[in-house]
Amino acid sequence: MQRERDHDIVLFGATGYTGALTAAYLATRLPDGARWALAGRDGGRLAEVRKRVTASAPNAPEPDLLVADVTDRASIRALAASARVVITTVGPYAVHGEPLVAACAAEGTDYVDLCGEPAFVDRMYVAHHATARRTGARIVHACGFDSIPHDLGAWFTVNRLPEGVPLHVEGFVRAKGTASGGTLHSMMGAFADPGEMVAAARERRAVEEPPEGRRVRVDLRGVPRTRLARGWTLPLPTLDPQVVVRSAAASERYGPDFSYGHYAAFRWPTSALGAALGTAGLMAAAQVGPLRERLLALRAPGEGPTEEQLATGWFSVRFAGTGGGRRVYTEVTGGEPGYAATSIMLAESALCLWRDDLPATSGQVTTAVAMGDALIERLRAAGFGFRVLETVED
Repeated sequence: MQRERDHDIVLFGATGYTGALTAAYLATRLPDGARWALAGRDGGRLAEVRKRVTASAPNAPEPDLLVADVTDRASIRALAASARVVITTVGPYAVHGEPLVAACAAEGTDYVDLCGEPAFVDRMYVAHHATARRTGARIVHACGFDSIPHDLGAWFTVNRLPEGVPLHVEGFVRAKGTASGGTLHSMMGAFADPGEMVAAARERRAVEEPPEGRRVRVDLRGVPRTRLARGWTLPLPTLDPQVVVRSAAASERYGPDFSYGHYAAFRWPTSALGAALGTAGLMAAAQVGPLRERLLALRAPGEGPTEEQLATGWFSVRFAGTGGGRRVYTEVTGGEPGYAATSIMLAESALCLWRDDLPATSGQVTTAVAMGDALIERLRAAGFGFRVLETVED
């Protein structure tokens, strides 16, 4: 049983753009008597965030302020020891993330982040999964647009297919939003050193036990054009499909042989071609120091879009699931993905870990494994859509 803590939830990185959005939303969702804190490097800026939060949500519990810095391991350890659940928006995680993961694993503290960096997630598994298993900490990466809609959407789809049979699921992503500064820096870091991802994945495979008697895998075959995607598609080489198959590895509900394909969807072939060329250009630019620095200067971590951009953004992920003579088509929808929807998903993940009756898990786990249907219901109540479009019996 977890020992008594000073705070139910601590939000680290509260002075950044996404952190401030998360704090504002969290204040509206906390129950009476909740004990929470805003944490970061600058006490003055934290006080400003608290002032805005209490002004916008005057009936919410007032947060404490904790000054902590990833370069000061003692302050990070004290932060982790004070909390039941820690939320962190401080990225890029490959640069700033490990001290807090290590502290939460050691202290038995539940942890959620916005990480979309495959190498970081694999490195953290190798370094801290065993400790978290021993202490009971749940380390849950990718609790924003990377990768909740895809992980929970695949879980939602699988639960509408027969049990005990091979299953195949495909996800098709369409979105209108603004990439965050943190996302840009994380993406360019990964592009600059693709060998790091390969090496980290290899190290993880060396220590991670595969599911016994079952097979799970990412389907790398292309799907050029589908009715479900409402246009043309390109494979998405993101963290999301890795998260989905790790959920599948942990649960027999995904069947004895599970595969998942993950794609960006475009209305027109010219849009798909433009996206492919743009990605190739970014990957090439990431290899050239001066070009990489100029691109990174376009948006710093902590910067974000205008109110109008937040209000008009949206995302849709459509899934096609097949198996056991049944085809199921589902959809997950939400608001502006990079910031608005992401801050809600992050906050609801922390609330779910703290408040809800969940399966017993520990170590590095996915949102589907740790929270599953409980988090789906929270997100539905927050305005996200999880719906079945069509079911066909073959």
